[in-house]
Amino acid sequence: MLHRVEGIVIRSMDYGEGNAIITLCTENAGKVGVLVRGAKKVKSRHAALIQLFTVGEFVFFRNNGGLGTLNAGEITQSHHSLRTDLVKAAYASYACELLDRVLHEEETGSFWFRQLSACLNALEEDKEPGVILNVFEMKILQAAGYGPELDHCIACGLDKPDEELRVSPRLGGVLCRGCRHNDPPAMEISPRALKLLRLFAALDLTRLGNVDVKEATRSELKKVMRAFMDMQLGLKLKSQGFLDQLDKYNI
Repeated sequence: MLHRVEGIVIRSMDYGEGNAIITLCTENAGKVGVLVRGAKKVKSRHAALIQLFTVGEFVFFRNNGGLGTLNAGEITQSHHSLRTDLVKAAYASYACELLDRVLHEEETGSFWFRQLSACLNALEEDKEPGVILNVFEMKILQAAGYGPELDHCIACGLDKPDEELRVSPRLGGVLCRGCRHNDPPAMEISPRALKLLRLFAALDLTRLGNVDVKEATRSELKKVMRAFMDMQLGLKLKSQGFLDQLDKYNI
């Protein structure tokens, strides 16, 4: 059966001599794998279609699920600038790898297509990459059923002043002073950072504007979101390791 989809390339790998297999996050067909014959050969008309972050229309043949075979394709947005900038490429790669690991085959992909598209566009528009990825991570956690409880104490359920709250990635939310014994390693968090986390939880990436966040708060948000991701999803991503190296050398 012939399929026509709008999709974003979230993974690309060599296959055999001159071929490639790409994984697409699509608007209406979820996540699909497509074989692109001859894509790695010199002067291949499909060479640009297999690049990471590429957005386009893909026409492929597939019978009864499994891997499709590309018939034709047209690029609608190349995101070339993301691939030529080390830092932007690192963040974009992390977003794509994270989505690839979380999104199941043929799971409804419309929401994810919009979120990833907005993420890549925001990175290309030079918005703060750390904030972009934190919002994207929050969407991932929520869709996976691990969205943190940030408005009420996760142990007693009561509202408390923000100054009394700590964040417990293990329990999946905030803890008040009286419930901290439930998770002694719970992390301290400033009222400003907590307010932004609540904003991230309510915000759709397609509506993300320019968010002015001080460096200290960005660092705090990154630490908290990393703890939530590690504790709730436990994924080991190659792209995360590269981002850690960039941080280590202050790139």
